[in-house]
Amino acid sequence: MDTISGVASERQGPNGVGKSGISCVWASPEGGQKIEIGKHIFCNRAVNMKNIVAVGFDMDYTLAQYKPETFESLAYNGTVKKLVVNLGYPNELLDWSFDWTYMVRGLVLDKRRGNILKMDRHKYVKVAYHGFRLLSKEEKVATYGNTLVRDAFDEPDYALIDTLFSLAEAYLFAQLVDFKDNNPEKISEQKDYFRMYRDVRAAVDLCHRDGTLKQMVANDPRMYINEDKSIVPMLQMLKTSGFAVFLVTNSLWDYTNVVMNFLCGPQKLDGSSPLSLDWLQHFDVVISGSAKPKFFHDENRTNIFAVDTDSGMLINTDNGSPMAQVGFPSLELPDQMPDTSYKVYQGGNVGHLHKLLNVESSSQVLYVGDHIYGDILRSKKVLGWRTMLVVPELEKEVKLLWLLRDTRKQLIMLRSERDHIEDQIHHLKWSLKGECLEGHDAKKAQSKLDSLEVQRERVRVTHQEAQKVFHEKFHKVWGQLMKTGYQNSRFAHQVVERFACLYTSQVGNLGLYSPAKYYRPSEDFMPHEFDVFSL
Repeated sequence: MDTISGVASERQGPNGVGKSGISCVWASPEGGQKIEIGKHIFCNRAVNMKNIVAVGFDMDYTLAQYKPETFESLAYNGTVKKLVVNLGYPNELLDWSFDWTYMVRGLVLDKRRGNILKMDRHKYVKVAYHGFRLLSKEEKVATYGNTLVRDAFDEPDYALIDTLFSLAEAYLFAQLVDFKDNNPEKISEQKDYFRMYRDVRAAVDLCHRDGTLKQMVANDPRMYINEDKSIVPMLQMLKTSGFAVFLVTNSLWDYTNVVMNFLCGPQKLDGSSPLSLDWLQHFDVVISGSAKPKFFHDENRTNIFAVDTDSGMLINTDNGSPMAQVGFPSLELPDQMPDTSYKVYQGGNVGHLHKLLNVESSSQVLYVGDHIYGDILRSKKVLGWRTMLVVPELEKEVKLLWLLRDTRKQLIMLRSERDHIEDQIHHLKWSLKGECLEGHDAKKAQSKLDSLEVQRERVRVTHQEAQKVFHEKFHKVWGQLMKTGYQNSRFAHQVVERFACLYTSQVGNLGLYSPAKYYRPSEDFMPHEFDVFSL
């Protein structure tokens, strides 16, 4: 048996799938078979599903996976337009285009210097660009490596690109940096790199406030959102297994209803026909307009309102239970559930949600989301919820790792060979320097030293070139998402390891495993243990 990041599975190759070529939901007759490696659920901290009472989901970028080639381009174009029309940037920006494949998550923007950085888990800068210009090793060290006190790389001077939605603004920032450097006369002197980033953020906020993006998505969801046939079977399996299922999203009810209809409603949506509420059968509680991350603070005193799903009207509640409206005697409370609350709400806080779900302990909740600060960090750090992080990029990365596993072994061997040669060189230099060798022995040692140094350089070049090719297989500019050189990347450490109990590529992967599964992590190893076990 092989253990891959805490998931035990037979060594099966990249496609552990059924005869149809599609991984089947666990509860189906074809389920319970080998799972495609890109759809595994990986475990950082143990989660026993038998102890879980409620399973919750975010909507945007969790249940609803947006297409970067259309949605991110839409966001980019809207932001550029706001920069020109509302913030006075040159009209030629309107001719710019967006390469949605260029940026990756886990990068850090240096707002004051106009740099884009990729760091390892220790926050050492390993790759740095000024705009789109690669910084030399000397420039990189001079800027980030020669300080008495190490930078924390936090706000307000830095911006963390940890969400998929922020990739477009990162790309636009790099474009503006290059534009300012090459055309200083076209950008006001008052607009330094820091101010330009602030303007980008202001333009993004304007796009959200005027509703342009969401209206475009609502008009044609299929153009901007990936269809995922695995979501409904997964939700049905959870409900049948006795879990309370909830949805918590910052999107308001009108947009939530459109998106969830596309994902879980009738197969074909006709814009002229009324939206169906059939998708609500898969959820016990839906909270829209949640204002995460504030939602996760129990002391947040925001009122919770019930939502009339037909009109969208908000109804006052007493901690989730509907209240009669003064002056509106015609408003009737639902006869079919006099002692229970509505199903759809807006606002509130996590305390309200716990009451609605009858949850006695926060550890009984598994929350599935994509946003480290809005979802995973707060729910894990503040509440103690169990968490599952959705990382869409993971599927491609894991499959490539499988295909390149022999190359990775060769890289490890080359690195070990470099270490061995360097040890021999150091020993010979010490012997020659300490005059331990004389005459013929000294000449022989010097000849061997010269040969080893030539060999070391050859192996070094071979190793570095092979490593570069290896990383470019994942991404031409930034390499592996989860690695920076031989270290875990800042994204892997900060976003995935620290706060996600489980992580996977798609939310529907939860339906490929038993709803009673005990997810167990692999054993932690320290460097000294690796050395012992490799003997």
